[in-house]
Amino acid sequence: MPPEDAPLDADWLRAPWHGNRVGALMTTRHGGASGPPWASLNLGDHVGDDAVAVARNRAAFAHAIGATPVFLRQVHGRRVVRLERADTLVGAAPHEADASLSSEPNIACCVLVADCLPLLMSAPAGAAVAAAHAGWRGLAAGVAEAALEALCTAAGCGPAEVAVWLGAGIGPARFEVGADVLDAFGARGAARFAAAPPRAGLPRWHADLAGLARDRLAACGVRDLSGADRCTASDASAFFSFRRDGVTGRMAAAVWIAG
Repeated sequence: MPPEDAPLDADWLRAPWHGNRVGALMTTRHGGASGPPWASLNLGDHVGDDAVAVARNRAAFAHAIGATPVFLRQVHGRRVVRLERADTLVGAAPHEADASLSSEPNIACCVLVADCLPLLMSAPAGAAVAAAHAGWRGLAAGVAEAALEALCTAAGCGPAEVAVWLGAGIGPARFEVGADVLDAFGARGAARFAAAPPRAGLPRWHADLAGLARDRLAACGVRDLSGADRCTASDASAFFSFRRDGVTGRMAAAVWIAG
């Protein structure tokens, strides 16, 4: 945990291509106004936390990134929306979607996570950026491919030109799943599942969510893949984790074109 006088973003995770033209990062749980069990930088407004605390956290987050964050109403699907300036206005209704893209400066495409995998994407020279919320349901439904296709269409580029960073998500050692998850990915994803001890007589597996995402993006032609080196469920000091704690906060992963 950073010292109390450290900047809000002192321990945030950043994509290797985070820089002057494009910002791409993921928050941790530190530095906010929320009390337990959401302590302290909870950015989710749907998890039972005090609305005033969430508003303060979101305002601090926006100030830290120097862009206007646009949050979605995530439903574990594959819908992608293109964000416009109107989406940044106070009172704008959130889109029901699990991915967003923008080609306008200072609009931060954001996804909220607490074990699900955030995917941040940038087209060449920051012509457009995208963020996707990839839990196992959304990933199996094709949210990564949908976000990549929408980004490439918006920027007029190919997948081989896109940089993708995978933020922190639940790691395979902590992501134990049943046959429904294995079946959702089919034979193509079977290599990313390792057998685990049965529970209540039913077979179980450890699923590599980041590996599944990497495989799907690589199959689309993405070459620049990085990140996914932190496990949210294994590090209670840094990350919220729904699987570990149940009632908890949400981190944000955001990508934007700097104005």
